[in-house]
Amino acid sequence: MQLTDDLYAYEWKDYFDNNCNSFYIGGHIGALVDPGLTKHVPALLERMAQDGIETKDIHYIINTHSHPDHFEGSEYFYDQEIQIALNKEELDFLKGAGGELYGLFGLTAPQAKIDLFLPEGPLSLGDEELQVIHVPGHSPGSIALYWPLRKALFPGDVIFNQNVGRTDFPGGNGSLLKKSISKLSVLDVEWLLPGHMEIIEGANSVKSNFKVVVDHIFPYI
Repeated sequence: MQLTDDLYAYEWKDYFDNNCNSFYIGGHIGALVDPGLTKHVPALLERMAQDGIETKDIHYIINTHSHPDHFEGSEYFYDQEIQIALNKEELDFLKGAGGELYGLFGLTAPQAKIDLFLPEGPLSLGDEELQVIHVPGHSPGSIALYWPLRKALFPGDVIFNQNVGRTDFPGGNGSLLKKSISKLSVLDVEWLLPGHMEIIEGANSVKSNFKVVVDHIFPYI
């Protein structure tokens, strides 16, 4: 589904099977953010094709973190001319405790073929500059991606609609998660595009959501 110019959202709404929301940044960028579980990638590509987006249009897979429901589907693109991106700290986590998390869900951690690391700071893709923000707490190397042109924030599983990502998995840390959310709350955001649950549109709605989380969720983290 197209949200605005060159910005597409593919929300996961099946409550009986876990997977993440995926997003696509088009134009000269061609980045798929969080491909989800491998078994669901073909259906995701079919939905994208309905919007006129073909696999050849994908140049980057941007992973916000390495949990199975976000990262596993990256392996679907390993044999194609597509760069797979992940934070270096998150890759180290995946090779250790993060990889063991796959076993809890009856999965085997995929071979991590990373072509592009995502340190905090500016990220040039195509002819545009995005911003990578290190946001640990849900996992050690979680990143949020900010697209200034569209004021779009992809926070992964750091913050949702009136909720936050889990901290009880290996590598989770409630104190760090709160700091990460506070870090994101100062950005100028028109589109909050979380890894799960509903998209939030409009600067006032986004600010209100951050306030709800700080006021009502932070005391329990």
